[in-house]
Amino acid sequence: MLSIPEAARRVHALRRSTLATRPTETVPLAECGGRTLATDVVADADQPPHSHATMDGFAFDATEEYPLRLRDSAVFPEDEPSDIGEREAVRIATGAPLPAGANAVLKREEATVTEEGGEEYLDGPTLSPWTYVYRRGSNVSAGETLFTAGERLSAKDTILLRDLGHESVEVHERLSVALLATGTEIHEGRHTDLDSPMLAALVRAWGHEATYEGSVPDDYETVRDRVSELADGYDVVVTTGGTSVGKKDYAIRALAELGDVLFHRVRIRPGKPIAVADFGDAVAFAIPGKPVGAHAVTTLVARPFFVGETRRPTVTATLSRGFDIGVEGFDYVVPVTLSGDDEALPLGHVDSPLTVYDETFDPSVLSSSTRATRADGFVVTDSGIEAGTSVEVVPYDVVER
Repeated sequence: MLSIPEAARRVHALRRSTLATRPTETVPLAECGGRTLATDVVADADQPPHSHATMDGFAFDATEEYPLRLRDSAVFPEDEPSDIGEREAVRIATGAPLPAGANAVLKREEATVTEEGGEEYLDGPTLSPWTYVYRRGSNVSAGETLFTAGERLSAKDTILLRDLGHESVEVHERLSVALLATGTEIHEGRHTDLDSPMLAALVRAWGHEATYEGSVPDDYETVRDRVSELADGYDVVVTTGGTSVGKKDYAIRALAELGDVLFHRVRIRPGKPIAVADFGDAVAFAIPGKPVGAHAVTTLVARPFFVGETRRPTVTATLSRGFDIGVEGFDYVVPVTLSGDDEALPLGHVDSPLTVYDETFDPSVLSSSTRATRADGFVVTDSGIEAGTSVEVVPYDVVER
């Protein structure tokens, strides 16, 4: 069995090899959020292209001493100002280009302007050069690589891309993902398929296209042939159920016959029996069938393939109820609810709204509980934790985007 980080790294490497052959398309900036960049973005000019004022005030050379003769003109954002002379200053508006010879801006409210002999003179506090100045090239230097191929773009990235002069970007086409539920009990309608809608929502939130392709019964040839058929028409096949070692768990056997199984089972509870396979022209993920475990292992192990990152930002909270773990050697994904007092209550503990366990965290029962999805996030730990301990909580909205 692999650790969560090692499994995530292997999935991330599989993403890189998949992207190497992915078709690309050009999309406008307004549509690039969540898309994967196909090429590096290199700045072809300094940004900003000229230094400009960040305050309304007076532009001058901060190395010179007051008083400074004040020109009777002013500089505005649309202007191309002439140079200022020695011991001169000029009125300037926020966003206006700094005249050559100036290297600082004195705020209007800090300035003193006096008149003598028909001339105006500026006085004020001593400033360091480049005070209230957005310097040329301080944001971006020509030739600098700002974005790299394979990077997943966000809405905020459009700000810099637009500033670099881009109206559109080249991105990889979205992955087409087929979802297939396995299990006779689901195929015959005796049990509800709880996993496929959740997995489809995750895939779409991660920026790709998900299609539910129904279910198959627990028959090996049926499972194998249906997976093979879907792999011919989709970039990714995600199956649910049949990933353990039971008599009717056929998903892993089918993946092994159709391609190269990169790994099967990860040291995570719930969600251990995940498998990933490379079919050459397609990729397959076999996800265990219990819904909470399926969500946990998909977001922690499969997510890097779809979004290109393995990090999981956390928030710090204090654990309000302690718990032990059962079998050592696993990372336990413990759902928690967060309160306004920055307290984390394990959802499933007998003192929570969901009563599943008392002292020892029980991933097997919790993995089947749909109410456990009402948690705000989860804690990943390989040991028990005492009440009052500071813990790092991964909010669910971090891994679902």
